[in-house]
Amino acid sequence: MSLLDGRLSEEQRAFQDSARTFAAECMAPFAAHWDADRIFPVDALRSGAALGFAGVYVREKFGGSNLSRADAAVIFEELAAGCVSTAAYMSIHNMASWMIDAFGDDRQRAAWLPKLMTMEHFASYCLTEAGSGSDAASLATTARRDGDDYVLNGSKAFISGGSVSDIYVCMVRTGDDSPAGISCVVVEKDTSGLSFGAQETKLGWNSQPTAAVIFEDCRIPVANRIGGEGDGFKIAMKGLDGGRVNISACSLGGARACLDAARAHMLDRKQFGKRLADFQALQFKLADMATELEAARLMAHHAARALDDGDADATMYCAMAKRFATDAGFKICNDALQLHGGYGYLRDYPIERCLRDVRVHQILEGTNEIMRVIISRKLLDQ
Repeated sequence: MSLLDGRLSEEQRAFQDSARTFAAECMAPFAAHWDADRIFPVDALRSGAALGFAGVYVREKFGGSNLSRADAAVIFEELAAGCVSTAAYMSIHNMASWMIDAFGDDRQRAAWLPKLMTMEHFASYCLTEAGSGSDAASLATTARRDGDDYVLNGSKAFISGGSVSDIYVCMVRTGDDSPAGISCVVVEKDTSGLSFGAQETKLGWNSQPTAAVIFEDCRIPVANRIGGEGDGFKIAMKGLDGGRVNISACSLGGARACLDAARAHMLDRKQFGKRLADFQALQFKLADMATELEAARLMAHHAARALDDGDADATMYCAMAKRFATDAGFKICNDALQLHGGYGYLRDYPIERCLRDVRVHQILEGTNEIMRVIISRKLLDQ
């Protein structure tokens, strides 16, 4: 039950039900196995793509679902309730695909989007570098113009889908050291000079591979540039606005799954001759968890609608939602683990996996400290 339930259109309820059913049947039963064995669930992802989840807000011409950001927030919450890690990869794939659709030309869309929409091909977003995390504008990967080509040198760090994805949407430096010197290019997997680091061993997000993406005299056509030369940083930031709403929704899904599990556990588990649900202190804990989840959901959907409406303050609202929802999501998962006691710490239960998976949401798509910077700068007109 949610405040938003009565506000969803009939169409939104239909794809919410579709995503919920898919998550319950095709993700949740296998999520622990994917996590334990670090399996990238290609078949499940492609099944999700067949339902329209690979290009939620990509236009229909090349196979997208042409839905809104508010619709996407509904979908990614449902998917994440089944498997946070896999839903988060799907959100990244959506973001990279949308950037091609929104800022590319028809030739580029026709070349790359059809296979991305079926997930025959997978996509990665490449901004972060070892030396430029929060300070994204200081990225050092270069793209030197050589006739009709760019020659890329440098590397990207912590790339979801690294070594597995077929399409890498990359921010590279084609000009000076300012943000205006950054351009956006697509690098295809089999390009000469492209290689990958070892797979990272991570706390969570184990159903998606993560690796460095390395460019050593990597030659690509200038025709692979998305948008104009120097537009890359603006494109990257536009992508991140939507990405922050998506990752907020993924936190909501993981937190909701943990809240539901905690409620069921409290109704079943007995101590001192009473159900946990009969202890007022634990009732209050559950009430706070539900309240924080509802507040986070409302913030995420407000930010999504701001994006859909072209609101001048959309970037701030996205930062607010990301800061609040990912902090709240982690806390709700952690509180659910505490309510489970020792059982919550066991891998026999999904709580600890959700906890590990949502933790990184407070770091990626811009750390929550950077979200505060974005918000305060807007408030102070800086």
